[in-house]
Amino acid sequence: MRAVVQRVTEARVTVAGETVGAIEGPGLCVLVGVTHEDTPAKAAQLARKLWTLRLLEPDGARADGVERSCSDLGAPLLVISQFTLYGDARKGRRPTWNAAAPGPVAEPLVDEVVAQLRALGAKVETGRFGADMRVALVNDGPFTVLVEV
Repeated sequence: MRAVVQRVTEARVTVAGETVGAIEGPGLCVLVGVTHEDTPAKAAQLARKLWTLRLLEPDGARADGVERSCSDLGAPLLVISQFTLYGDARKGRRPTWNAAAPGPVAEPLVDEVVAQLRALGAKVETGRFGADMRVALVNDGPFTVLVEV
C-alpha cells in the first residue's frame, strides 16, 4: 500500500457539490493507493503507521518541532482512495495503471485502513470510493511525505 500524507490545517472532499468528508486541523490528509499484493494485514500496518507517524507540531512550534503524532494530539485524518498513486509514467506520455488494484480489491482494503484507524481511536473522515471527488486542503508547511508498507 502507498499513501501520500499531507499535514493540514483543514481539508475537505466534495462529490457533486456535496461535502462528504472534512477535517479541521492540525491533522492529516491521506491519499491511499492499493496494489495487487496488498492484504488486510498491510492495511492494518498502514493504519498503525498513520496513527503514530510524528508529523505534527506541538503547540505551534515550527520546522524542527515535528514530534507529535495524531495519536498524541487526537488529531483527525481525512482518508481518500486514489488509484492513481500506482500510475506509471516512465514510458511514453500516457501513464499506465497496471499496478493499481481494481475496485473490488482496493475498496475493501481502503475501508480496512479506515476501520483500523477508528479502532485505534482516530477521528476519520473519508472520501467516496470511485466517485469524481474534489479535494481542497491547506497544506501546513508545506509538509508532505510518502509512506509505503
